[in-house]
Amino acid sequence: MQTGYYASAAGMVTQFNRLDTIANNLANVNTAGYKEDNLVIGDFMRLYQEKRDELPNANQTKEGAAFINRTMTRAPRIVDSFTNQSLGMLQKTSNPLDFALTREGLFFAVKTPQGVKLTRDGSFTKNDEGVLVTKQGYPVLADDYFKSGKGKISFASSDTIIAVDKDGQISTNIPNSASLTPNKKFLLLQPKDLSLLKKEGDNLYSLPNEKDMTTVANSGALSQGFIEKSNVNAVKMMTQLIETNRLVGMYQKAMSTQMNDMNRDAIQKLAKK
Repeated sequence: MQTGYYASAAGMVTQFNRLDTIANNLANVNTAGYKEDNLVIGDFMRLYQEKRDELPNANQTKEGAAFINRTMTRAPRIVDSFTNQSLGMLQKTSNPLDFALTREGLFFAVKTPQGVKLTRDGSFTKNDEGVLVTKQGYPVLADDYFKSGKGKISFASSDTIIAVDKDGQISTNIPNSASLTPNKKFLLLQPKDLSLLKKEGDNLYSLPNEKDMTTVANSGALSQGFIEKSNVNAVKMMTQLIETNRLVGMYQKAMSTQMNDMNRDAIQKLAKK
């Protein structure tokens, strides 16, 4: 069995998956609130069976042969993945319907046909009914959602002034006046364990159970007129892209050497015998 060929093939597949992740990060470098994905690459033997073999193993024994065989068949593979939830830079837009969260692990809540989802993308807008929605048209939820089951944030056509404090309390002007009156308040949620978050597309996250998140009433973390930019470092991603492409080339060369050069040498030596 050509152990090196299979190890190289496994390494190449791992790098292909890494390329997909890097490409997706680069594609979202300008997506508001996007969080960078990362892969953990290791080998199964090193991570899970390292303690099983203690050197030195006696030579010319079954134990020694088994250790050598396991060592030769080690191959890099993806053992875990995670999302970097660190804060992105804030960009000022002066748009009263743009909002950014300045605290890590805090999310806006939106209502989708699949249930309540979370997002860091605070670039909202109003639909034809005056309801505050995301770019995809999902209603942004107010803090009374879990009590009333409704909890949409709506504005009247006469609401020419929209002001939001750092805790997410919305105030609008009294008609034909500059005086403000309280409106709804943003529902801000914080997962108990960020590792449980699952990306759903459209810059949304889901949790297996709504009980795994808590409501944050006084966060002091909301900034109006700003959006949070992606936390993807384009330079770092391009460096990783180049590195990964080179590794793919190296694995391809190793596979070619295994199948062509070594096989040819073996055939020639056998023919001489």
